[in-house]
Amino acid sequence: MIKKKSNNKQRLLRHKRVRAKIDGTGDIPRLCVFRSNKHIYAQIIDDTKGITLCSASTVEKSFSGKTADIEAADKIGRLVGERAVNLGIKQVVFDRGGYIYHGRVQAVADGAREVGLDF
Repeated sequence: MIKKKSNNKQRLLRHKRVRAKIDGTGDIPRLCVFRSNKHIYAQIIDDTKGITLCSASTVEKSFSGKTADIEAADKIGRLVGERAVNLGIKQVVFDRGGYIYHGRVQAVADGAREVGLDF
């Protein structure tokens, strides 16, 4: 009998491969994206200190509207980009979290680019 690995286990393996190649520093932090079936989360992380510099998600009380579509992902990308620019962060490394760069993950990246983040 053939047993298929779960999709999340496969994503975590891809995520490990991606994280072995990229690293966020104090000068160029990492923009990390996580998506679930209902929500999307984005945070900017300094891996040398191990701290989150800023974050945005559809779980926040200030967020209104649908939470699991491309428009919501674009709003989250813009929001995390604005918060990063306010902190003086201009350049980041994009961490797609093992997800395919398509759909909501791409919308977060495009929204952050439109606000002024460079990656």
